[in-house]
Amino acid sequence: MSPIIRTRITTMLNCKYPILLPGMSWISTPELVAAVSNAGGVGILATGPLNAQETKDAIHKIKQLAPGKTFGIGATLLMPGAEENAKVALDEGVPLINVSLGKPDWICKAAHAYGGKVLCTVVNKKHAGKAVESGADALMVTGHEAAAHGGDVTSLVLVPSIADRFPEIPIVAAGGFANGRGLAAALTLGADAVAMGTRFATTVESPLAEQTKLTISNPIKDENETIYGSNFDGIPARVLKSPAAIEATKRRTPFPIVCYRAFEAARGMGIPLWKVIPGLLTQFDKMYAVAQFGAATEAIMAATVHGDLEKKGVQFVGQCQGLVEDIPTVDELVQRIANEAAVVAQENAARFGSNISDHNQISDERRFGT
Repeated sequence: MSPIIRTRITTMLNCKYPILLPGMSWISTPELVAAVSNAGGVGILATGPLNAQETKDAIHKIKQLAPGKTFGIGATLLMPGAEENAKVALDEGVPLINVSLGKPDWICKAAHAYGGKVLCTVVNKKHAGKAVESGADALMVTGHEAAAHGGDVTSLVLVPSIADRFPEIPIVAAGGFANGRGLAAALTLGADAVAMGTRFATTVESPLAEQTKLTISNPIKDENETIYGSNFDGIPARVLKSPAAIEATKRRTPFPIVCYRAFEAARGMGIPLWKVIPGLLTQFDKMYAVAQFGAATEAIMAATVHGDLEKKGVQFVGQCQGLVEDIPTVDELVQRIANEAAVVAQENAARFGSNISDHNQISDERRFGT
């Protein structure tokens, strides 16, 4: 029998388990999102590679595959096309909007009008404070261990730090979580849920290229086999250590090449160049990072879609890849994580003795969201 895990996130999002799939480009597709939501968690659709019509179609497909289940969409507002995709999600009444790299106030207002919730991705207290001021319902606190663009501080310190600073806001911990022990640890640190990207990417339902799945889940490799730096896509990011990644992260790509590749990527995604050029001229630093990220699209797709890790493919991955040693179905994984977390919690409670409740001052509201 599956354990009952009650937190402010499970109450807020009406889900069985405090386990989320974050939006990962070319991985968090409608099929994987629906699988996670059907298994009792909450899946978040990656909209970065999608235009407005594709986002609308994807939302409809999720609703068809996971009727009545809570799901979300990601909106990285700094990126071209993100605002349009967010507006589509709001028009469709998507239950959860995960906002990053941008001010979410207008999204919060629109989502709250129909009962939706806004989850803001943050990497420090400053960002967390601004998100709370803008009306965010919850925070996805992303530590240094995470795949792609995590913060400078590890989850072990960042999660309790932000939990203490904003005790009224539910927290989803991201970065370094891949099993039940991680979930139990996150709840102990003050989080109300975990987001597991690398772990869900290596499941049966995940569209990640099979060769890339096998590489990540190979028991021989360990947690040290990642590279962290800003040379690849312009923003400090963690990627899987591979021949192609080593070459791609050696040095920063020259600006003319970045612009050319970014414009090609925008064209391939149906984004008009007039939406990219003005920002490049008026907000050079921000848009250069966006352009460099766009230029990295080809390498990301090579690894994620085609499984090429040798010649030009670069795969975002978290340090928790050292904990991934199999490729289960989503439902098997969620049940395993929930059961393991329950066992760990019981074992830890036993270590403190039978009178632990005498010293427990955590309120029911903080623990259960009631």
